[in-house]
Amino acid sequence: MGSRRIRALQLALWRRLLEAPAAPPLARRWLSARPARAPRMEYPDAIRTLNTLQTNASYLEQVKRERGDPQAQLEAMKGFLERSGLKVEDLDQLNIIHVTGTKGKGSVCAFTERILRNFGLKTGFYSSPHLVQVRERIRINGQPISKELFSKYFWQVYNQLEETKDSEQAAMPAYFRFLTIMAFHVFLQEKVDLAVVEVGIGGAYDCTNIIRKPVVCGVSSLGIDHTSILGDTIEKIAWQKGGIFKPGVPAFTVPQPERPLEVLKEQAQRNSCSLYLCPDLDAFEKEDRPLQLGLAGDHQRSNASLALQLARMWLERKGYLDIGELRDPWPNPELPAKRPPPLAPVFRPGEPMVQGLQATEWLGRNQILHHGPVTWYIDGAHTTSSINACVRWFHQSALNEEKPRDGSELRVLLFNVTGDRDTAALLKLLLPCKFDYAVFCPNFTEVSTAGNADQQNFNVTLENVLTRCLQNQSYWNRLMEAKGGQDPWLSPAAEVEGMGGWLKPAPLHSSLLFMPPSTRPLNSNSLVFPCISHALQWITQGRDPHFQAPASRGLHPHPVATSGAVLLQEAATIRVLVTGSLHLVGGVLKLLDPSLSQ
Repeated sequence: MGSRRIRALQLALWRRLLEAPAAPPLARRWLSARPARAPRMEYPDAIRTLNTLQTNASYLEQVKRERGDPQAQLEAMKGFLERSGLKVEDLDQLNIIHVTGTKGKGSVCAFTERILRNFGLKTGFYSSPHLVQVRERIRINGQPISKELFSKYFWQVYNQLEETKDSEQAAMPAYFRFLTIMAFHVFLQEKVDLAVVEVGIGGAYDCTNIIRKPVVCGVSSLGIDHTSILGDTIEKIAWQKGGIFKPGVPAFTVPQPERPLEVLKEQAQRNSCSLYLCPDLDAFEKEDRPLQLGLAGDHQRSNASLALQLARMWLERKGYLDIGELRDPWPNPELPAKRPPPLAPVFRPGEPMVQGLQATEWLGRNQILHHGPVTWYIDGAHTTSSINACVRWFHQSALNEEKPRDGSELRVLLFNVTGDRDTAALLKLLLPCKFDYAVFCPNFTEVSTAGNADQQNFNVTLENVLTRCLQNQSYWNRLMEAKGGQDPWLSPAAEVEGMGGWLKPAPLHSSLLFMPPSTRPLNSNSLVFPCISHALQWITQGRDPHFQAPASRGLHPHPVATSGAVLLQEAATIRVLVTGSLHLVGGVLKLLDPSLSQ
């Protein structure tokens, strides 16, 4: 379908929603100026005021076109920090573990934090993005800070920055910069023993990189992501990631492709930093006692290995372990060209480490929820490498589940993607999962976001995100047509090694939501909804005991195929994979588990 036709259809949908009897004023909500600061100083007011620090979509595009010296951006971050009442050297007290990477860095941080908490240490943990509530980004001892603490520190920092404005320093830090500064204040005031800090994007020019003296640094698996900011090759991305290395600070990474590993080594040598490769997790296991991980998926093993090295090195350098017992001779970091970094020492993990790996939790990553006949497979994968890992995890997990006796099993993909990612490439990787339906929706939980300030996003408009969903649907339809003609699951080309034996249902002839009949690809089962809630309502058909579908509030019913709804109502098992965006995952978890919003 042409882009003009997609846009016309999307605009028709938009007008339809706006004209519904009880529909909220979406045009004002998503396209108007941002809200003014509320006079009160409670948690909801703090979130609404924080949202005013988001930049609008047009300004973001201008920044991309006119991006100046990245080093100047770091200097600006230091200026904001000082205006808030801190100096860069104050951050040295936080005993920071600084972690970057393309995929898995959040899991590495979660493993590392949980291990060190098992040693009786008071931990701080700063990560992004949040799934349900923004206070998830700043954690003490593994728990998001309370609404009271968030409000207290938010207003302290915000008011200080407001009061230090002058003719030369009139700006306020943007959303992520502000939260980073606030996290440093929280950790210092709450007197944590250490802080695990996850890089936002990249490394070299990320605002977290004002940290001068971390205790240890880590780099998880590298891949292609955020190309408009970090560069369009994996070597350029590796250079950005290696930008967090600091003189005299040991750094660890997992096995990487040859060229990006060379770049990391060059960055380490340039910064007088010792870089080491993590051994496979197998090296830390006893034959009679394999290590159990709290996070599912084989790809988590390299994340766990990196976390073990980061935790051990932190404990060594801060004097919490017997150095004489654990220390191995570290090789000279000045390695000849073309030689990979040396392997880090293998050691025997103690009980706090073993239990820490097993007890690690990290919502939205390889998470399975059993809700009656509906099983949710939730993973925020959004790069080619992480989608590949997600497909392997989903396939293995689904195979291990008990099969319905009558064989009536349906598989549904719920997908969205944000940023400058190659949607068609990601969707192509999901084809081997053999979904009966593909459902696309924006990351908004409801058509109206009233009362949901934690998940408001002023960087996009409803028009933008619905157009993207229709484009994603079009990509999927083309892939399905190319894959198998009238019955894609019976095509030999659809078989992938290790993926055989799946139930191959008869083709389901459902109509396309918001697409006229003349444009419908043969035998396509894809649908677009304006929000996550409407998508879940159709997928579950009232059969998920944990999901309470909201009242329609006068919105027109969706022209969804009756045959599809009937099949979902009658299937013994419905398996739903939610992936493509952590923001989508957060919205789904918010609706499936209301306790996360409390």
